[in-house]
Amino acid sequence: MKKRNINTQDVLSMRGAGYYSERTAGARDVINEASDMVIAALNDLPASKTLKIADYGAADGGTSQQMWSSVIGNLRSANDMRQIEMIYTDLASNDFSTLFRMMQGMQGSPTHAYQKHHENVFVHGCGTGFHQQLMASESLHLGFSATAMHYVSVKPLEIPKHVHAARADHISNAAFAEQAALDWQNILLARAAELVPGGRFVALNFGIDEKGRYLGNTGGVHMFDQFHKHWSALYQDSTITKDEYEKATFAQYYRSINEFCAPFNDPQSPVSKAGLVLKSCHSKLTKCPYEAAFIKAGGSMTNAEYADSLIPTMRSWSETVFRTAISDRTEDESLQIINRFYNAYRDEVAANPIGHAMDYVHIILDIEKTAN
Repeated sequence: MKKRNINTQDVLSMRGAGYYSERTAGARDVINEASDMVIAALNDLPASKTLKIADYGAADGGTSQQMWSSVIGNLRSANDMRQIEMIYTDLASNDFSTLFRMMQGMQGSPTHAYQKHHENVFVHGCGTGFHQQLMASESLHLGFSATAMHYVSVKPLEIPKHVHAARADHISNAAFAEQAALDWQNILLARAAELVPGGRFVALNFGIDEKGRYLGNTGGVHMFDQFHKHWSALYQDSTITKDEYEKATFAQYYRSINEFCAPFNDPQSPVSKAGLVLKSCHSKLTKCPYEAAFIKAGGSMTNAEYADSLIPTMRSWSETVFRTAISDRTEDESLQIINRFYNAYRDEVAANPIGHAMDYVHIILDIEKTAN
């Protein structure tokens, strides 16, 4: 077991050039379904001359674009013409150029290019991780984050015989749990500092629900076990080294509902003392849209076609983990290994797709900063 303490800002990013949002329909569906919750939070805000909104961990912005277009359209339809400042945050390695093009209708669907369709909407980017304060104190009215805050700020160690903390040995899992608890407190304290009194933070986080389900583990084939199986196979045939095998550790931890709620349940916690109150918390299971399309298609979609639709959505957010593990190799050599890895997974799904899917499990929190 090797301790590395790798800062995730140095190594993480979603795949760029629009690849991520084009191939993550499930994440987009979850966000779109949160529109009413976001609109309700905005309607509860204290009066202000302008609106400042932040989307944390937004990647290329494509998965939340339709939701924000709907939210802003709703405000304008209600004759709310206030100036709106939208701040998208992600790591410095993020593809912000694609994000800015999308919001102006230069890439992706022009239908939801809200910056182009509405006046007095100003879009900015922040290339710093959300584990720290990103905006001036008491300047933010609404914070939002979806499918992002399961990332820990630092990998406490490399997991020796798996790729993910959810399936790790007890010692490794405990190390990630400790790091995730510290990160969750820091995330909340940073938002408490940024929010105006009465401001809101809506978070749709990957997590573990009441039935023990989490992303890729909802009753079928376990996705992270498949990642490990195919990565381990590359080590067993000497394609990758032992060090490269172990370095493929996801900088992620799926918190349980109790872990999410713990800072709010203790009135003496730093989070409670900072004025944050949990208004609501619930879990949500979203079935894999690619599997749903496959089932609906019946015999008109082949097993291979289903595999060709499913594996890219997994690759869009996981590839960086495996690429980083073999980062000392040439670009061509790395690409060959990565393609071989995902093609092996793809061939397995094509051979027998039963149980292969990527259902989403989110813990949805509505948090308010109490007024002074």
